[in-house]
Amino acid sequence: MPEEHRIILKHADEPDYTRDIDCYLKHGGYEILQKAFKMKPDEIHQEVMDSGLRGRGGAGFPTGLKWKFLDRKSGKPIYLVCNADESEPGTFKDKQIMYKDPHQLIEGMIISAFSIQAKQAFIYIRGEFFEGARILEEAIEEARAKKFLGENILNSGFSCDIVVHRGAGAYICGEETGLIESLEGKRPYPRIKPPYFPAVLGLYQSPTIVNNVETLCNVKHIVEMTGKEFSKIGSPGNTGTRIWCVSGHVQKPGYYEFPCGGLTMGEMINEVCGGLMPGRKLKAIIPGGSSAKVLRADERFKGKLKDGSEFDWGIWDIPLDFDGPAAAGSMSGSGGIIIMDDSTDIVQALSNITAFYAHESCGQCTPCREGVQWMRKISKRMCGGDAREEDADLLLSIANQIEGRTICAFGEAAAWPVQSFVDKFKDEFKAYAETSPVSSESGDKQLV
Repeated sequence: MPEEHRIILKHADEPDYTRDIDCYLKHGGYEILQKAFKMKPDEIHQEVMDSGLRGRGGAGFPTGLKWKFLDRKSGKPIYLVCNADESEPGTFKDKQIMYKDPHQLIEGMIISAFSIQAKQAFIYIRGEFFEGARILEEAIEEARAKKFLGENILNSGFSCDIVVHRGAGAYICGEETGLIESLEGKRPYPRIKPPYFPAVLGLYQSPTIVNNVETLCNVKHIVEMTGKEFSKIGSPGNTGTRIWCVSGHVQKPGYYEFPCGGLTMGEMINEVCGGLMPGRKLKAIIPGGSSAKVLRADERFKGKLKDGSEFDWGIWDIPLDFDGPAAAGSMSGSGGIIIMDDSTDIVQALSNITAFYAHESCGQCTPCREGVQWMRKISKRMCGGDAREEDADLLLSIANQIEGRTICAFGEAAAWPVQSFVDKFKDEFKAYAETSPVSSESGDKQLV
């Protein structure tokens, strides 16, 4: 059985480990911050560049490169924002960090803020994480009392403070410019890019870096072990560890930390998670949270990887890193692996997903605002016993007209599940129409 390589979650499940600052200090807490203050900000940035760290929020964009885009010549203040709005269905990793080891996040944020010279930082936390916000606020007060936050931290000459900002439970605030709008007190409409790239025109129209919880925690460990050593974990282009959340029809769902590419989908499901429920067979997997395209259990995936090597995989062979699920036609996204066995009603599952995205659309873009509602109504009607022969093609047509026509990636997040579910399980959608008690009725009925 593959063994976890816990770096971020090293202390998460230790029975004697508490989240108060005294326990954190006893385990070496804030020692890396002292090491960081002996370095120059650009040296820390270079370590992050050398590490190959990619963002753990979903897009997988290189963290060091993101920091490099900062406009340092504008004369405006620089801000650091931690995206803790973990709202992707199937994803629950950042919650574990915040609830069980909040000082790790705070230390990672201070080091990151020092590197980019941000004197003010924010943690934008999901509205439903009531307890998480309280835990973080208490941890910040503890850190401030010990002089790890505030003016002239540890006599370094660097000053920085962190504010916890609670969202109102909107999925769209996981998109960084929507988050920034919300943080400014406005409706969270994502901004058009260009010109509103956060590194140039972010919070309060100032240069801003928005990074995910897991990403910022990694910065601490990069400084501790150096970027070169960090890059040896995982593989080129997929460095460090990754926390995977596994839910659905497995015997041991949970969160697990492994080197990127250190195991395959089959090893994760069958060995780490104890396999499927007794007597069940695998039907499908969503590898990166609900917005990722679904993969059928009986598919074969063939092609070339970025390094030019050819692959021929079954679903069990997909390596768990950034590139494996992408090569299979989906994405690793937020690291939320959702398992569906042969008891799953695919149409019902898609109806549940479309209901979520219809509820969470901010409404700014017409294709998304109208399209996701249509997809929800059609899938709901199908599940209510009024499925029609044209529904599968109609769902696909609507999804195709949403993709690529919205300001932010929410349109793709809502369209990709519909496209992949209908494309790969079209027979099940057709079967709904054939067995629907009203599908053969004539009349001029509305499609939704």
